[in-house]
Amino acid sequence: MTFDEYSRHDATALARLVRTGEVTPLELIEVAAQHLEQVNPAINAVVYRMDSEARQRTAGIDRNAVFAGVPFLAKDLLSGYAGHPTSGGSRVARDIVVESDTELVRRVRATGVSILGKTNVPEFGLLPYTEPELWGPCRNPWSLDRTPGGSSGGSAAAAAAGIVPMAGGGDGAGSIRMPASCCGLFGLKPTRGRIPPGPRDAEPWRGSVVEHVLTRSVRDSAAMLDATHGPESGAPYRIAPPAAPFAHEVDTEPGRLRVAWTTEPLVGSTQPDPDCVQAVTDAAELLEELGHRVTEATPHIDGSAFARAFMHMVAGEVGAEFEDLSRILGRRPRRTELEPLTWALGLVSRAVSSRELAVSLRTLERCGKAVGQFFTDCDVLLTPTVATPPPKIGALPPSRFEHVQLRLVGALGSGRLVKAGRMLDRIADSAFEYTPWTPVFNISGQPAMSVPLHWNAAGLPVGVHFVARAGDEATLLRLAGQLERARPWFDRMPQLALP
Repeated sequence: MTFDEYSRHDATALARLVRTGEVTPLELIEVAAQHLEQVNPAINAVVYRMDSEARQRTAGIDRNAVFAGVPFLAKDLLSGYAGHPTSGGSRVARDIVVESDTELVRRVRATGVSILGKTNVPEFGLLPYTEPELWGPCRNPWSLDRTPGGSSGGSAAAAAAGIVPMAGGGDGAGSIRMPASCCGLFGLKPTRGRIPPGPRDAEPWRGSVVEHVLTRSVRDSAAMLDATHGPESGAPYRIAPPAAPFAHEVDTEPGRLRVAWTTEPLVGSTQPDPDCVQAVTDAAELLEELGHRVTEATPHIDGSAFARAFMHMVAGEVGAEFEDLSRILGRRPRRTELEPLTWALGLVSRAVSSRELAVSLRTLERCGKAVGQFFTDCDVLLTPTVATPPPKIGALPPSRFEHVQLRLVGALGSGRLVKAGRMLDRIADSAFEYTPWTPVFNISGQPAMSVPLHWNAAGLPVGVHFVARAGDEATLLRLAGQLERARPWFDRMPQLALP
């Protein structure tokens, strides 16, 4: 099989070729690995290789599995693969080898995929861009001077470049949807609790984090969701199972939906780039042409209170991660092993009182409930996915002055200085300037997706964001299937200029 043939198939189609004997899993690994060798020096998407193990496992692949033999890349965060490290983009965890597969990995392996390696992430997945000090910046295949987004940036870049048709992702504030927008992919964040996060964690980031995949086709995402959803032993709660297989929903017409749309930021006050506004208005017009009832309406929350509460929650989670690392390493993580922003958030976790954290968590819960109630009068909300087209590498990280400040307070070891100097507020403002929509629906727990319906005049992808009621991935997948048929995107791939 040539790369041109390989790239014309999604994961579902490649598995069908394996099932019928037209191609072997080993052939698929070789064409994917060869393309990885060609493009990865330019995009820096894959930071850890597992293709030797994948070759050894081909003999045991069930040819009838849903994704039998399909090359796959894992995000180097959360999901643990036995015998391999999970760095989380951090120097401190680079050499920590995982002893056993996590539950999600066990289910992913059962689909028959061939796991070629792990992808680039920002440290601990904290940022909406992928430029970790450990691995260096990941680059967008559509324009190498641009970010692929974060935190699933490496997975998005690899899938967009055609190394694999599907790659693992995780979403705690938009980390599947943002990279999907930046790289012209389909990215679904399932409902909270739909995908098992264990066995170590029950609710990462207090339930905000959900893992899934980034794909070039809607049906691949739906089929992987069919294969991986459902509670694990000891899950704190269970959500209603789907009425029908998710894969069936992709070919089911959605009916006439009540769609609300807005380009007003839900958090912060930065107005979106005209390209992102155009993407939404074009999508709204397409929805009307498809027969949906489309009206302009905006959910309202206290965005400033949300941003500060969210940062308190994240800081607490970073501090808890430091405690977990201490137990694993047998010592405390050192400041020199962590990036300045990560270390500063860890300091904040010591300065925020239990009362302040409880107040912040209640604030988030109330915001989530208010947003959920908005869907009494609509079936789907349409917004931009992010506020701008893919930013240039280096445009989003802290400024040189902020970096110096972070290093200074890190050296002083004072989280109270971070709080007193309103640095946490500035970090929050900066974080949500680029992502004023996606984090809200991590808190509400609702399913949401970024759909690649728009490219700007510069040829950069600009995704649009759809949200449905909690537990209603079916409506999103029906709508996504309809949009994919109406405005296909699968054949749009970046043309990488390689040396």
